[in-house]
Amino acid sequence: MKVIFLHGLGQAAQDWQAVIAHASLPDVECPELFSLTDGDITYASLLAGIEQLYAETTEPFALCGLSLGAILALDYAIRHPEQVMFLVLIGAQYQVPSRLIDFQNLLFRCMPGSAFAGMDLSKKDVIQLSHSMRSLDFSDRLKDVPCPAAVICGAKDRANRKASEQLRDRLPQAELHIIPGAGHEVNKCRPEAISSILNRRMYGEAEQQYNP
Repeated sequence: MKVIFLHGLGQAAQDWQAVIAHASLPDVECPELFSLTDGDITYASLLAGIEQLYAETTEPFALCGLSLGAILALDYAIRHPEQVMFLVLIGAQYQVPSRLIDFQNLLFRCMPGSAFAGMDLSKKDVIQLSHSMRSLDFSDRLKDVPCPAAVICGAKDRANRKASEQLRDRLPQAELHIIPGAGHEVNKCRPEAISSILNRRMYGEAEQQYNP
């Protein structure tokens, strides 16, 4: 089974390499999300790019996403349940807090353009993308996700801990993994934890215990 990794805002496809190196995955893809659209970079255009990329894929696949990538993975599974065999959602939100987005964008506007140099996006793109996500709310659709889901959150990721616990309770087949010592970017600081969960899902291997 193919495993598709979707990176977060401020990351790139290469940030999954440590996870892939620790896992036993025969078929993986890590699309560069921001290259999937030729026009404005918005949440809708990124989702459309993913849908176009995998529209003709006939075999079910797994989706593993971090932050923005996790939101996209969850949305894709809601829209295309027949294609997604299981989900791995890391630092995910299912109801984007609009006030937080507005405050974040206010901070972005005050930052120099050079501060965004390492993100492969311009300051304008980041603000536009963030604004396009402010009304996302999948609360009423979570029950429509039939596949198993592993919800992962770093123990230090306080901003996403509550949402992760709620996802565990609201998705029909979800389990929660709190990763000790990890912050938001679990794929960078604890890649072996994600790999262990993926291996268990793929091959039924015994999983180390990462819950505190």
